Amino acid sequence: MFGLGPMELILILVIVIVLFGAKRLPAIGEGLAKGIRSFRSNISDQASDTDDKKDESKKHITH
Repeated sequence: MFGLGPMELILILVIVIVLFGAKRLPAIGEGLAKGIRSFRSNISDQASDTDDKKDESKKHITH
């Protein structure tokens, strides 16, 4: 993905645990997941809006 091997991922996980504590990790993960879902949803909505505008433009051009 980003050229990260297993050792780098483990190091990142250890740093996150040290910084935030093991008790807060589930809440951080949940917040991150919600943010990613929201981002994907917004990207999808924008893509469909763009497609709708393209279709509408084509209709005006052809008629």
